[in-house]
Amino acid sequence: MPAARHRALLVLEDGRHLVGTSFGAEGETFGEAVFSTGMTGYQETLTDPSYRNQIVVATAPHIGNTGWNDEDDESARIWVAGYVVRDLARVPSNWRSRRSLEEAMRAQGTVGIAGVDTRELTRHLRERGAMRMAISTTETDPQALLARVLAQPSMAGQNLVGDVTTGKPYVVPAIGTSRTAGRTLTLAAVDLGIKSMTPHRLAERGVQTTVFPADVTYEQLMAIRPDGVFFSNGPGDPATADAQVALLRQVLAAGTPFFGICFGNQLFGRALGFGTYKLKYGHRGINQPVQDLSTGKVEITAHNHGFAVDAPRQGGTATPYGEARVSHVNLNDDVVEGLSLHDAAGRLTAFSVQYHPEAAAGPHDASYLFDRFVALMEA
Repeated sequence: MPAARHRALLVLEDGRHLVGTSFGAEGETFGEAVFSTGMTGYQETLTDPSYRNQIVVATAPHIGNTGWNDEDDESARIWVAGYVVRDLARVPSNWRSRRSLEEAMRAQGTVGIAGVDTRELTRHLRERGAMRMAISTTETDPQALLARVLAQPSMAGQNLVGDVTTGKPYVVPAIGTSRTAGRTLTLAAVDLGIKSMTPHRLAERGVQTTVFPADVTYEQLMAIRPDGVFFSNGPGDPATADAQVALLRQVLAAGTPFFGICFGNQLFGRALGFGTYKLKYGHRGINQPVQDLSTGKVEITAHNHGFAVDAPRQGGTATPYGEARVSHVNLNDDVVEGLSLHDAAGRLTAFSVQYHPEAAAGPHDASYLFDRFVALMEA
């Protein structure tokens, strides 16, 4: 049976407030308010470490319809700071469902609010940008809650990698062997908030991945004699990750094939000498159009990022490691969505994308990127 509903209060840092009903855990939570445009995949969204310290507003009106299963978690826990929905499903219906969304959130202490106009809230955020927000089932005074919202830190300047990274290395075995190399490839992955589907996609292509904590040293990475190095997605401000940028520069200087996604793309940009900046809204959801400039093809992609790389869209940029180019752009706002690095002969040596090609949740348009990385390691 659904839990009894109580009043819940939502307050934004600009003073806007909405009243709805509580779901999930009782209590109070603070975070950056962002909206996600995915119509499906809420379980993957909530368990994505990239959402650390963010309160997610679902733009799709009906949430919870398929319940919560034991297969689709992208990490060991829910990472979102809170969840905002319009219509919460009263009864989940799916053959894989083991519990309701609300039961999963309650068990993990995640506060949610339902019954609010998420279309209105999304338009508000779309006009004014991502901002600090609170959800409370205990506070009834909007001004009192607003004062606590304004005392919270903004996302800019937050170093959150240490919150989400693994405590010790672990191995994700390959499923078979590389089709071209005829052997199992070895990958060293730096966990900045990695999703479980990412090493699985590589395992399907004959890659054995050793996932290392974010504070791994270059010597520890090289001790497994990797065919390539991978930097994962993750939360927070890339400008704070100086240690990981220094590590990546050592990888690039050695000529080891590299692939980065999301946060890894931003750190790749910094390692190449580019800056990063905070987007007003960010990109979140599973329907973002991106163009691969090397092929001209457009792919629909899954995103969660609030920062981007500041790099020239045209031509190449000389770096100590080769020529860097912008490889992908977002067709909605021209934000840099990918970078590539080439040697003196023009050969690809490293690359990254700003989105999530593992398709969890999301479309499979970008799966070719894993094949591209495997080919780079095989070479």
